[in-house]
Amino acid sequence: MSETIVGILGFITIIAIVYMLFQSKTLPSIAFIIFPSILAVILIAGGYYEIEQIGKLIKGGFGSTGPTAALFVFSVLYFGIMGDVGLFDVIINALMKLVGDNVIGVTLMTAVIALIAHLDGGGASTFCILIPAMLPVYQKMHMRKTTMLRIAVLAMGVLNLMPWAGPTMRAASVLGVEAGQLWGTLIPIQIFGIALCLAHAVLAGFQEKARGAGLTGKLAQTEGVVEVAAATAAAPTETNELARPKLFVFNLLLTIAVIALLIWDQFPSYVPFMLGVGISIMVNYPGQKMQKKIINSHAGPALMMCSTLMGAAVLMGVLVYGIDVEGAAVIAKPGTEMAITSVVTCMAEIIQMVLPHALGTHLPIVIGILSVPLALAFDTDSYFYGMLPIMIAIGASFGVEALPIAVAMVVCRNCATFISPMVPATLLGIGLADVDIKDHIKASFLYVWAFSILCMVVAVILGIMPL
Repeated sequence: MSETIVGILGFITIIAIVYMLFQSKTLPSIAFIIFPSILAVILIAGGYYEIEQIGKLIKGGFGSTGPTAALFVFSVLYFGIMGDVGLFDVIINALMKLVGDNVIGVTLMTAVIALIAHLDGGGASTFCILIPAMLPVYQKMHMRKTTMLRIAVLAMGVLNLMPWAGPTMRAASVLGVEAGQLWGTLIPIQIFGIALCLAHAVLAGFQEKARGAGLTGKLAQTEGVVEVAAATAAAPTETNELARPKLFVFNLLLTIAVIALLIWDQFPSYVPFMLGVGISIMVNYPGQKMQKKIINSHAGPALMMCSTLMGAAVLMGVLVYGIDVEGAAVIAKPGTEMAITSVVTCMAEIIQMVLPHALGTHLPIVIGILSVPLALAFDTDSYFYGMLPIMIAIGASFGVEALPIAVAMVVCRNCATFISPMVPATLLGIGLADVDIKDHIKASFLYVWAFSILCMVVAVILGIMPL
């Protein structure tokens, strides 16, 4: 089986998954398992892979998503416990006093928190900080959760240009330059992007206000509002029984400590939440019977999201990983000798083949325009380690320098990082917010695409990218 056919099959698989999700035909976890598995069977039948190699690929995929799954389980448990003890009620009341009935204040606060929380470059930790704090505010103000996610992902995409963030480091390694040197080129675009994401937050606030959001506005039939109100009315007694107002200071300090450990980044991101769950449940709910009740009450969301992440492991393994010369399943990076190239590498080579030569001299612009749609099909490693070297080679044949190509790929793709189902942190974010992946993409895609193009236009005006 040729690599071209493998690449075509890869695109068909991605299109099938996206179609099934957007048509609500199945759950993401099922789609992520079934369609890559069908692809794997075809690749084995065609002689591209052997059956034991598929096992290695899937195992490699689990290595990518496993830590995020652990993070999700314990973060859901931790924030669930903090919700039960009433910590967020006090914080939400304080936030509501600060913003009052100002919907625009809420959306701006969302953007600012996302910008600050993402300074460490970790998407998962940013979602864990932002969503539990702001989600109850959005529900109380009758605002859409998809709006919160869209504001967050745009802010996170801009901050993802920092030199210690994954995309910038990957692009710098391919270029053979220091990440700080590449970031120096990106700083003007990043400044514009920060201003733009704040402007978008204001726009989102006006949009929500027009829909009737606010404490005193007309009650909009917002996703989740009716369900939340019903659930709150149904079980007020149980909530009061679980509340621990006398332990508010302890729980607040514990939450600050958990977040501080996340930012310190000396441990895997799930470790602070594991410690937080252990300490919080022992102090707030002593006794095995009560602890079991608390954990069981939050098991449903954790199990649902874990199944999605485990499914994503199959997707990532079959599509993203290849086999190196030593027979191990790896993601191809510069200097890695591959015995069998990954499916996404074959997909990247198809893009190279079908790209019209007439567009070659304008390659950075073409890449910038296509980056957001391509982000839905390529994970970060494949995009920068697979696509970028190919695009640099294509650009060289047309006399286009490597730097503007890298800038286009870093800036424009970053905007779409956290709407891509190929990025585990995206799945974590939608899980914490209880939003379907299709609804998140529908609500964010066009905004993210327009955002990336505006950043690209600024790069052209500043002379960072050629026309």
